[in-house]
Parts: sequence; structure tokens; C-alpha cells
Amino acid sequence: MRVRLFGVVAVTVVGVGCATLGPRGLTAPAPLPAGPATPARLVAPAGRGATAVTVPPRLVEPGLTLALAEVVAVALENNPQTRAAYHQARAAAAQLAAKRAAYYPSADLAAALTRQSATAFGGNPGGPWTSYGPTVSLEYLLFDLGGRAANAEEARLALEAADWAHDATVQNVVLEVERSFVAYLSAKARLAAARDAVAHARTALEAATVRHDAGVATIADVLQAQTALSQALLEEQQWSGEVMVVRGALATAMGLPATTPYDVGDLPAELPLDQAEAAVETLIAQAQAARPELAVARLAAAKAAAHVEAVRAEGLPRVVLSASAGRTYLDPALDASREDTWSARLLLRVPLFTGFEQRANVAKASEEAAVAAAQVEAVEQRLILEVWSSAYALKTASQLVATSRDLVASAEQSEAVAMGRYREGVGTILDLLAAQTALSRARAAEIAARSGWYLALAQLAHDTGAASPLLAAAVAVESEGER
Repeated sequence: MRVRLFGVVAVTVVGVGCATLGPRGLTAPAPLPAGPATPARLVAPAGRGATAVTVPPRLVEPGLTLALAEVVAVALENNPQTRAAYHQARAAAAQLAAKRAAYYPSADLAAALTRQSATAFGGNPGGPWTSYGPTVSLEYLLFDLGGRAANAEEARLALEAADWAHDATVQNVVLEVERSFVAYLSAKARLAAARDAVAHARTALEAATVRHDAGVATIADVLQAQTALSQALLEEQQWSGEVMVVRGALATAMGLPATTPYDVGDLPAELPLDQAEAAVETLIAQAQAARPELAVARLAAAKAAAHVEAVRAEGLPRVVLSASAGRTYLDPALDASREDTWSARLLLRVPLFTGFEQRANVAKASEEAAVAAAQVEAVEQRLILEVWSSAYALKTASQLVATSRDLVASAEQSEAVAMGRYREGVGTILDLLAAQTALSRARAAEIAARSGWYLALAQLAHDTGAASPLLAAAVAVESEGER
């Protein structure tokens, strides 16, 4: 069964997602506010320079038809959006490492060369001399009332958000590839239907010609049948060109040249329509737990709250330990040719007054945290609407498929009856051509309904953020088709 081409929708929409770089704080990380589960491990996409795109050899094997999973895999490997999101996550990981640097002491090495002269008491000048030597200094923040921890936590949450943003990018790319994939299969199905309409039009022309030769039909019947055939041929040529256009669009979506010689299967005829009854509430709950956009918003709110603590800590006391050691050489030597020095101090720094800047910074950070919290609610409401809409769109698409199939069945019977009546001389050419036109439109509507069902399925998978029980049914259809 060709249905297997779409079984992989259930596993590709989210299964190809990326995920956590595994940040580890120096202390236990703070819990996230009702955040979703951590996604799977982030996998680096293949790097690409300025050279031409390399087409995978298996992609162009003669007679090979690609399944959706293979198309998605190629697209994720070549798409620049996924590479950009991956490198953004890596940049966030580097930022986290930079913020953790505050937990370690800083050390500096300096070397000085000095030429100087002095006048002694009594007016006797002292000769010039040169001093030089190294100095090592060390500084370590011992205590800062949470500022260092807040900065590290803020960076950790930014890393988590960048990781989920990578997931969102992957899912968006997958959805676009699926749309192009379905558009290609739909165009191929429309081309096949157009060719079938040409065959029916030829049959009608032959019947009209036979009746005209027998003297029981006028030349008008032949001309009308010829006109219908020309119209059918015109539509066939239009869809033939459209197939090549959407084929190139799918290749471009995969990150390959439009001229790449590949092909996919046909639009499946059998659909698991009985599985389109998943509870909307279940799908919404699943989206709230797994949707990357909501996870990013929640992490942004947590990050803003951590930023408030970091800003507040800037106005609090801190204890710093500093030490230095050095050796100075003298030329010419005075009492000694060199001298060694060292020092250590424990410093307490207490900000007393900064012109109310600190208070203003804390107020600004608090308001930004309130904005981020409100955005979480807005994203969640939008998410619920998207899941609600896509769930009922899928149910409507299922009804359209069933209705369009009934329409095709009745149109086929009507066309067959009209053809028989015309050949027997009890029907008119207009009745036959009208029946053939109705059949062509019914087949186009049925193809559009099947394509719309798969698009609705892909959209629902995207909006829920994970494969649902509804989508798992497609995998069962795939397994059944392979047996």
C-alpha cells in the first residue's frame, strides 16, 4: 500500500527534533514554572561552505521513490535555518560558560621596565637606575549575596530557551517540507486524473464519430466532443507543467537544486479516517507540555526573574580576596640587586549611593519580568486556539474525504449511464459531456480532500508539538501496508 509514504508523519514531525545541550550549573538548577519535558539531544547539522550542494547518491538511484522520512532527513541536513538555530544554541552554551567564570579566581601576570632618577636630600643628585621584574596578581570573589548564581542561572535558562527554539525551527522546517511533499503528490494525482479525463473524452469522441458515420448523429455532436477533448488535453498539459513546478519546489525545500532527478510515490488512496476522533482536550494538554514555542516563553519568563535577582545583587555587599607577588631587579644594584614583594587583602565592597540608578535598574528588570510572564499567557492562549483549530480542521477534512468519495462514486455511475444512453441513441452528447465534466470535478475534489486531510494531519502534529495517538495510527497503517 502506498499509504506507508505518510505513516512517517507521526514520527518525523517531532522525532527529528533536536534538543538539550545538557547544561550543568555549579549548584542545583532552579525548577522551571510548569515547563515541558527536556527535548532529545541536540545533533549538529552538517556544515556547509560556499561549495555546491552535494546530492546524496541514494537520492538519485534509478526507480527509487522517496518516503517522507527520507525527504525530511535530507531537508534538515541542508536547510540553513536549522544550522543557524543550532549555532545559536551553541552560542548560548558558550555564554553560560562565560557566566560560570565568576566562580573561579582570575589571575594576571604583568612585567614592568622602569628607568628613573631622583635627587637626594641636601641637593646631591642620585644617579639614574633601571628597575624591572614580573608581578603576579590574583582576585577571587568569595561572597556576593547571590549575584553570581543569578547570572549563571540566567545564562542556563537562555541556553534551554535556545535549545527549544532549535526544536521549533526543526518542526517548522518539517511542516514546510511536508506541505511541499503533499503538494507534489497532489499535483501528480491531478495529472493522473486529467489523463483519465482525456481517455474518457476520446471515448466520447469515438462514440460521436461512430454515430455520425452511421447517420444517426449530426456533425455538431462530433465537434462538441472534439472541443471537450481539446479542453481535457489542455488541462492535462497544465497539470503536467504544474507537476514539474512543485517537484522543483520540493527539491528546493530539501536544499537541493530544482533539477535533481528524484521522485516520490503516489498520493495514498486509503486513509485512517476513523482515527480522527482524538479528544481536543487531550491534544491541548499535550501541546502545553511539548510545544517548543511555549517552552521558550516559559524559559524567557524564568530568565527574566533570574535577571531581577542579578540586578538586585549589584547593589548588595560583596567580599573579594586579592593577592599579589612580585620581584624587582635593580640596575645598578643599590643595597641589594633585587627585592621581593607580596601582599594579600580581604576587601568588603558596599555600594552606598549610585544616584538612584540601582533602584531604577531593579524596577526596570521587574517590569520586564512581568512582561515576560504576560507573554507566557498570550502564547499559551494562541497555542490552545491553534490546536483547537487544527483538530477540528482534521475532523472536517475527514468528513470531506468521505463525502468526496461518495461524489466520485455517483459521478462515475452517472458517466457510465450517460455513455450507454448515448451509444444506444436515447441520450444526447450534451448529457454525456456534462456527466464527464461532473466526474472530472468530482475526482479533483476527492484528490483535494485527501491532500487536505494529510495537510491537516501534519498541521495538527506541528501544533501539538509531538506525535499524538491520532498520528500513531498512521504508523499502524504503514506497517499494515508493508505486510
